[in-house]
Amino acid sequence: MTFKQIAFLPIILFVVALLFSVGPWYFLMLTVAQLVFVPVTLQLILKKEKQYYYFAVPAFLSIFILQVTPQTKLDVIFAAIYLLFTFVIALYGFRRFIRRGFIYLEEFAIDAGMMYLFIGGMWFFAYIAKIDTGFSPLLTWLTGIHFHYSSFLLPVFIGFLGRLYKTIGYKIVCTIILVSPIIVALGITFAPWLEVVSVLLYIIGIYGLIVLTLKATFPSSLQKIGVLVSFGSLAVTIIFSLLYAARVTTVNIDFMLRFHGLVNCVLFALCGIISWAKVTPTSKEQGWHFPISNIKGAQKIGEQILIKHKGKQQYKGLVDDMNIYVEKNNLPSTIIDFYENTSDYKLFSEVHWHSWFKQFAAVYRMVSKKVQQLNLPFSNKQMEMIGDIIAIKDGRVKTRAWVRKIEKDVIFVALYSSHQTNNKSYMNIALPLPWSSMIGILELQRYGERLLLTSRGRNESDAGIYLAFGKSIFKLPLQEQFLIEEIKEGQLLAKHQMRIFSLRFLTINYTIYLK
Repeated sequence: MTFKQIAFLPIILFVVALLFSVGPWYFLMLTVAQLVFVPVTLQLILKKEKQYYYFAVPAFLSIFILQVTPQTKLDVIFAAIYLLFTFVIALYGFRRFIRRGFIYLEEFAIDAGMMYLFIGGMWFFAYIAKIDTGFSPLLTWLTGIHFHYSSFLLPVFIGFLGRLYKTIGYKIVCTIILVSPIIVALGITFAPWLEVVSVLLYIIGIYGLIVLTLKATFPSSLQKIGVLVSFGSLAVTIIFSLLYAARVTTVNIDFMLRFHGLVNCVLFALCGIISWAKVTPTSKEQGWHFPISNIKGAQKIGEQILIKHKGKQQYKGLVDDMNIYVEKNNLPSTIIDFYENTSDYKLFSEVHWHSWFKQFAAVYRMVSKKVQQLNLPFSNKQMEMIGDIIAIKDGRVKTRAWVRKIEKDVIFVALYSSHQTNNKSYMNIALPLPWSSMIGILELQRYGERLLLTSRGRNESDAGIYLAFGKSIFKLPLQEQFLIEEIKEGQLLAKHQMRIFSLRFLTINYTIYLK
């Protein structure tokens, strides 16, 4: 059975269910999502997943049976089959994300939509199983429909738009749309005023989408008009959602079902799917192709991990020749000499955890002390870091380990190598972790009379911080940079800054002296 046949089957089931439905008319708004909108949209995303139909076909048949038969004790089983299907789709979304990491926001929007679908499946199951959610059965059902339309279809459509047109404005709008379902759930559960906030965020996001769509270039003007109609219908219905959240008496459940529900079904969902199916934009995701260290740690890293991987060469520095990264003549001689003859220098560090992160750092310190990797002190007192540079065999070119200690405690075990992509050289640093490895790919740039090493790349750069486990390489939401300068001949100052989601959480100041 092909994927197109799988998508065609539920459409036939929906047409039959439309003729023989035994439930209220408005139930068909969720049924059409489950049997038409979700399958067709998934066909646009999961084109090569052969295992899909093992879960899809039973789920579609279960929804069909629930719609055309009176209530029985078997309904819970059918709802559970559909719930399993949404869980599998969420796993597909999570797997797509874990292979890529925090990059390509447009692809993450699609991943998030697939994962949100599982929440819709849980609310649908709660409704069929008559689980007490603290809300009326109708509100439970409405929450399920919300996660099929606003939390599945909308993020996927936004992802498709991002494949065509991605600007800073797109990133803001996409982020707003992706966090809004969470705020909606919190508002429903804890505070009605959060519902109003979530609707306001949706309004900002949806009107932003219309502006982005107007600016984007589509394969055809007809497709652009269809996408504008899809997003434009939301711009109208979202106003009524705001009035409903604000408890305007004339905008009640019955009105929302008849107007809001039908407009979203026909104009937003149907028109959107037809438009994006006409020419589905291809992903710009290319994957990672730089060399990865084959050394992974166990529960404890420390120096012992290097024993069985030790090579025969001898190295004095982290780099043999700095010319592979920068023009040596353009930088102070002490900076060049430090990287080429690192063993000739003494290193003193001051570790500063930023205030907002200190509580996490204290917990992290208890783990890192046992693992003996990334084992930074909690104190900001200046301490000398001692260590050696050891030749290592890890499948990369001229790899050497720089082991840094404070007294007897191992602080870092970092494996230094390099690689080239498109004639550009990168410093390729691996830090073994339990059953995985953290990879720092750094660009080296001249910064006046200083040297900048940064994980913030430019123009499709490899630069970044990654987690390698198994065959997967996951880009982390971390950024780091080293800024190193010569104070006088034989003496350097360096500042190492770490950020998470662009928030600074760690700064290490180094003072470096020629021995």
